[in-house]
Amino acid sequence: MANVGYIRVSTTDQNTERQLDGVQLDKVFTDRVSRAITDRPDLQNMLGYVRDGDVIHVHSIDRLARSLVDLLAQVRNLTAKGVHVRFHKENLLFTGESNPTQKLMLSIMGSLAEFERSMIRERQREGIAQAKQKGIYKGRSKKIDDEAIRAHAATGNSYRDTAKTFGVGVSTVQRATKAGDAHTRGD
Repeated sequence: MANVGYIRVSTTDQNTERQLDGVQLDKVFTDRVSRAITDRPDLQNMLGYVRDGDVIHVHSIDRLARSLVDLLAQVRNLTAKGVHVRFHKENLLFTGESNPTQKLMLSIMGSLAEFERSMIRERQREGIAQAKQKGIYKGRSKKIDDEAIRAHAATGNSYRDTAKTFGVGVSTVQRATKAGDAHTRGD
């Protein structure tokens, strides 16, 4: 039996120490991605790692899943493998036993987490709309210089290679090179 930790933070600069602090763990998997992103490599690695009798420790329900449907499926699949799932903030342990109270609590807590996230997004949209009306919203600042992207792509590198080099999406490379083309044409 292994005690396995799963930690997820939304950005690379967020501190992971507060999650599962003081919990004795044999192995820890940490993803540094937004909840909205479906590609979470360490979650997939953890799911492949755990075995019957292991316990997965997660700080809170919203750290494991993106939605209620995802949460219910994750817990159901894990407990079907004989893996227990413990959410420390909510003080809930799921073992796979047929327990209506456990199912109800998981559904309620998962619904609340999903509702909270949707309210945060709605408030964010409203705040951005108000800031735009006042002329003070500029959007987020660029992560990377378009000139550097264009220079890399101009040396014969593909858009995909350039995107990988700079840690951006292919569409960012396309946008940067298109903007450079428009600039040189005088558009």
